[in-house]
Amino acid sequence: MPNLRSLLSAVIFIAFLVLVEAWFGWRALLSPWRDVALPGISAAVALTLFTYWLRALRVYDYYRHGMRGRFLVCLRLTLVHNLLNNLLPMRTGELSFPVLMARHFQVPPTHSVPVLLWFRLMDLHTLGLFAWVAAGAPLLGPWAALSGAAVWLALLPVAQRLAPELRDRLGDPQGGRVRALLYRAFDALPDSPRAFWRAWVWTFANWLLKLAVFVWVLGVFLEVPGAAAWLAVIAGDLTSVLPVHGVAGAGTYEAGVVAALLPFGVSADAALAAAVNLHLFLLGSAVFGGLLAFALPGGRDTLQNG
Repeated sequence: MPNLRSLLSAVIFIAFLVLVEAWFGWRALLSPWRDVALPGISAAVALTLFTYWLRALRVYDYYRHGMRGRFLVCLRLTLVHNLLNNLLPMRTGELSFPVLMARHFQVPPTHSVPVLLWFRLMDLHTLGLFAWVAAGAPLLGPWAALSGAAVWLALLPVAQRLAPELRDRLGDPQGGRVRALLYRAFDALPDSPRAFWRAWVWTFANWLLKLAVFVWVLGVFLEVPGAAAWLAVIAGDLTSVLPVHGVAGAGTYEAGVVAALLPFGVSADAALAAAVNLHLFLLGSAVFGGLLAFALPGGRDTLQNG
């Protein structure tokens, strides 16, 4: 099955490259970059890099006792993890997180994998919040959208309070691989409400800034209503959870963006061209961040402000 999925990923990637060349021609599709203002796109890259810093801060804050004074190592870990996650097919880049945590901080995979799972659940919860507001505001009105968002947010403290009981209801943690992982994921939740909400604040800030930057970049290549742009960038990100997607998300990321734009009356040609260029911005930022990681020290570093 893993070999079949890898083959499908490669097929999707190659088919996507051929499709874009046949439909647009890569030269024509990339031509709008010549007119993009360098200061603006540089600011967008800088803000995207800042979201990586926020992600690193979430990890550092969670492991603050074991990582104290080594934030730059944590940042390097986050940049490398992000790069591999964006470039490798089938989310195999996620495997780098437990490997790097064990190498740099001696955190065993039995602890880092459940923590990563919990982080991803928080990411999905936050993306769901933004998707609801973006879709609910034009369809139901701002007050209904905000009310639904408040209810969605209220699930967080409820989930934290119920976590021990839900974990106990799983029964024997050795009763299967999925059950064991869920059991450890519940154990990975922060002990105190304060730590729990700090993790959520880092998550919320990261996604708010990242999505806002991507909405701006999408707007450089395509003029669409704000709700459409927000839903498009969210849909593109959510394609990473699909069981099969192309190498570096090629093809499937664009499909998510296009699928979100079509109901707003955007033509398939314009939507695909904008989606490809947005994806290139995402990959370029990830590669740039990965290159910066090699400039960061790997020894014991001093955190100036944390």
